Amino acid sequence: MEGGGEQAPPRRRTPSPGRSRRLPDFLQSVNLKYVKLGYHYLITHLLTLLLIPLMAVILLEAAQTDPDELRQVWLHLQYNLVSVLVCSAVFVFGTTVYIMTRPRPVYLVDYACYRPPPELKAPFHRFMEHSQLCGGFNESALEFQRRILERSGLGQDTCLPVALHYLPPRPSMAAARDEAEQVMFGALDTLFNNTGVKPKDVGVLVVNCSLFNPTPSLSAMIVNRYKLRGNIKSFNLGGMGCSAGVLAVDLARDLLQVHRATYAVVVSTENITQNWYFGNRKAMLIPNCLFRVGAAALLLSNRAADRRRAKYKLVHIVRTHRGADDRAFRCVYQEQDEVGKVGVSLSKDLMAIAGEALKINITTLGPLVLPISEQLLFFATLVAKKLFNGKVKPYIPDFKLAFDHFCIHAGGRAVIDELEKNLQLRPIHVEASRMTLHRFGNTSSSSIWYELAYTEAKGRMRKGHRVWQIAFGSGFKCNSAVWQALRNVKPSHDGPWEDCIHGYPVEIIDGFPPREPQQQ
Repeated sequence: MEGGGEQAPPRRRTPSPGRSRRLPDFLQSVNLKYVKLGYHYLITHLLTLLLIPLMAVILLEAAQTDPDELRQVWLHLQYNLVSVLVCSAVFVFGTTVYIMTRPRPVYLVDYACYRPPPELKAPFHRFMEHSQLCGGFNESALEFQRRILERSGLGQDTCLPVALHYLPPRPSMAAARDEAEQVMFGALDTLFNNTGVKPKDVGVLVVNCSLFNPTPSLSAMIVNRYKLRGNIKSFNLGGMGCSAGVLAVDLARDLLQVHRATYAVVVSTENITQNWYFGNRKAMLIPNCLFRVGAAALLLSNRAADRRRAKYKLVHIVRTHRGADDRAFRCVYQEQDEVGKVGVSLSKDLMAIAGEALKINITTLGPLVLPISEQLLFFATLVAKKLFNGKVKPYIPDFKLAFDHFCIHAGGRAVIDELEKNLQLRPIHVEASRMTLHRFGNTSSSSIWYELAYTEAKGRMRKGHRVWQIAFGSGFKCNSAVWQALRNVKPSHDGPWEDCIHGYPVEIIDGFPPREPQQQ
């Protein structure tokens, strides 16, 4: 120990004769998680273990075969040349059809996240001071916002747009455009600089922003700024909430299946300037306390040559939409309050509805990613539950066997807590989500990319690792994206964590960070 002298070696205990002859209690001495891990390896490699003796038997039989018999087989094939040609033609045709119709792989060449300048930081004391001085909130609303902030998991370095730093705030259309340009162009400039791709080479552009949809569109603003080519396939997704980033990637993937040798750019952001709520309804004040400035820009490619430099390969996307249920449809709802002030209202049933959407989503995703051992256990438990009238507890699949990293949408501390509990994750699995919430706040659809950047900045991403991105959004939607690392991934230049990763992780107790990361 530091500052202490040498410690005496521990005294060796001599076991009594009676105790030395006892067998150990395996239930106490064996960690059951290793038994489960061994079962997982056994079931996963069961086919290989069965094929090895089969191949051995075939080789032994071939070694004992008389050469004359082999000669007779060859002569038989010569006299049945038509059959051989037909079989060969069918094989070649089937192989060609498979190669031509199989989905083209989609690679994530690189991505960039916007890092706000220090002057946009909104520490708690400044946030509360501005809320009080702007005059729009009563004492109950101010106290409610203070309590939400303290339990939110946000730190002191999260940022708000320029218009909200004025007294009184200036939420104009021009200010909202300025915010959109600042975050989108900031992320895109970094992306193009890091990849070396020329904007003219981009064939597909998808932009998602839920609450700000001007005319011309945000995608048109990007086309104009970077002078993208005239035949670009551009799309602007609006009103789809915090899960729209995964939806945008899914749309880009579908377009890359149609257009060969093409780059696709996806931009995910949210706009706060014109969507700040100045009323006193508590259900509509929560977004004020959680949402902060942010954006992410992705470069996707279906070019085989880009595999060598790409960071990830897209494996699966699973989308769940609960909009047919009225309760789910209205749980995140933009509306006017009693005095006509517009805001986004969050229902008290939000977490329950999110849990139902997650359950449906992982039920679909599970068979695609879980090892066969987990699927068999889940199926056996389901059958047993049916046979014994629900007396058997449902088996929760261990997604830690399928994924190495988890990027859970940093929508708030409660969201992260619930997924950590229900998916039986360890603190390190949700560290990226908690630290993203602490440093950047809820940046809406771009938050899952700040989390992936955190994992890279910590040096934890290795070749072959699988990443699960989970996002929730209005509608109500739960969407998942699965990526596989193609190499040991290092953080890109000018990343969002470049100036502060040395100070993370920070300790967070009851949602409130007791200390702040040091700045360079």
